[in-house]
Amino acid sequence: MIDTGDVDVFLGLDVGKGEHHGTAVTRAGKRVFDKRLPNSEPKMRAVLDKLTAKHGTVLVV
Repeated sequence: MIDTGDVDVFLGLDVGKGEHHGTAVTRAGKRVFDKRLPNSEPKMRAVLDKLTAKHGTVLVV
């Protein structure tokens, strides 16, 4: 088990062949992202960078 005390946002990914879906929630349970994601690593990294810049540390699960 890891300590999640420093995590600000939890990002859940549903990975598919053609496209993915991501949902991110804050520690308080507020949904801050809930969208389809392209099957492209650079575009997925851009989403992660935006979430990190706006909310802080993101844990991808």
